[in-house]
Amino acid sequence: MIAEIDLKKCIRDIADFPKPGILFKDITTLLKDGKAFAQTVDALAQKYKNEKIDKVLAIEARGFIFGAAVAYKLGAGFIPVRKKGKLPAKTTSVTYSLEYGTDTLQMHEDAIKSGENILIVDDLLATGGTANAVAGLVKKMGGKIAGIAFLIELVDLKGIEKLKEYPVYSLIKC
Repeated sequence: MIAEIDLKKCIRDIADFPKPGILFKDITTLLKDGKAFAQTVDALAQKYKNEKIDKVLAIEARGFIFGAAVAYKLGAGFIPVRKKGKLPAKTTSVTYSLEYGTDTLQMHEDAIKSGENILIVDDLLATGGTANAVAGLVKKMGGKIAGIAFLIELVDLKGIEKLKEYPVYSLIKC
């Protein structure tokens, strides 16, 4: 048996990035370690292997890294959710509040068929606003949320509270 890697130790903290007072969780140190990256993808996929996931939806941009790999492992389709204006076909949108303003995310209108089981994947759960907005978009399109999975959850920011109605899984809690 191969020894498990402590994934928390594979993530570098960067103080005052992108602005003073923020402690940024830099996942590039985990990504460059092939064994740590594989363990991360395997752990996320393992959690949902019996859930009959039809599609994995991931949020731009770091969510794509894990979401696409998890979709591959689960034999599921992949749905990219992007910032406004980045997708070429007809889209549906969600606009949500940020700490200082709003943001809009989009996905193709034909991305989800009614009744499909959707797994939402992102790298980080902070305040929960982005994941909650995307979950609302999935429901609007008739999808069933099988779970919302994160590499990292920043527990002190209490983002989980915005996601109470969904099954949430985080590999690392900080």
